Amino acid sequence: MASVAIHYEVKIAMHQRSGSVQTLGQLKVSEPAPDFTLQDLSGQTVKLSSFRGRAVYIDFWATWCGPCKAALPGLQELTDEFKNQGLEIVTIDQGEGLDQVRSFIERKKYSFQVLLDPDSAVGNIYGVRALPTSVFIDRNGIVQSISVGNMSTADDIRKRFDRMPKG
Repeated sequence: MASVAIHYEVKIAMHQRSGSVQTLGQLKVSEPAPDFTLQDLSGQTVKLSSFRGRAVYIDFWATWCGPCKAALPGLQELTDEFKNQGLEIVTIDQGEGLDQVRSFIERKKYSFQVLLDPDSAVGNIYGVRALPTSVFIDRNGIVQSISVGNMSTADDIRKRFDRMPKG
């Protein structure tokens, strides 16, 4: 019973500190996002810099994270809506294996980009200490926003993307 109470208190404390931040790990709003290379679910290597010219919404998540899972349908909605309009949704699973993540994604029929960070190396560079954590990067690779512990809604992401310069 004591562990449940402690877990609850930690969740409340995290919720109270969640929201937008200006700096996290090596990330700073208005500065270039650190490049990284990870594998997707088919074993292909993907570099963040390969998305240059498109806005990128990165979502750090895990299959065990309730708030993360609740946000994924909204990310799928954005993927469907903006796939040909210059917004790339990239999800980065933290610390889980290929089979577990692939099974979850296939079962839910999600089509957004899923990358694996099995040792959380990229998460550490990006300062991820709580899930979900999201980073919005513009077409030039510059960090526009960082959110910790709370997910932006599809409408929030849509509005931010619409406000970005299109050129």
